[in-house]
Amino acid sequence: MVKSDSNNYNYLQYASYCYSKYGFFYVPESEKMNYYKTAEFLAKKAIKVNEASADAHYVYAMALGRINENASSKQKVANSKLIKTQVDRAIALNPKLAGAYHILGRWNRTIAGFNAIEKAMINSFFGGVPCGGTYDDAVKSFMTAISIEPKYMSHQYELAKTYYDMDKKVEAKLWAQKALTIVPSNDDDVKAKKDCEALLKKLQ
Repeated sequence: MVKSDSNNYNYLQYASYCYSKYGFFYVPESEKMNYYKTAEFLAKKAIKVNEASADAHYVYAMALGRINENASSKQKVANSKLIKTQVDRAIALNPKLAGAYHILGRWNRTIAGFNAIEKAMINSFFGGVPCGGTYDDAVKSFMTAISIEPKYMSHQYELAKTYYDMDKKVEAKLWAQKALTIVPSNDDDVKAKKDCEALLKKLQ
């Protein structure tokens, strides 16, 4: 089906999205990377068909983010710059794409939390960190995502987690509690609900 619809960028980008999501939620750990690599392949193909598709750049960044979860430090650093490029392009094409701001928030938080070796690598091999890469930038990104999709629990959990990483426990507790007032409507929210509950236990 992928081959027969190889020039249908809407299909390609949606298939990429599904591979990333299904791989994350339903596939055994040993098989996850295959799903994420397929998601990456499909996203790149969608971009080749229609470079002006914000969703194609968004799902490419999503696939790279999933790949990074099990990547070596060197690959993680290399992918980080590419993720930033893709998510910036997605936002430029569609400033109302909440998922892109969500990924940007996670990107900023990840860069802010890089250890000394990873920071040295990104400076030595990749010319430094692109604009952003601070916890404050992460907060701004998640706030933007929330303003676009206020009923998507995952955005609010990630904001709470960012505040927790910043050692701002009052704000972390506030946003975790706020997130839990939302009724979960998808797999991301179901996971976010469990994560919020676990975070609040840490904050007790």
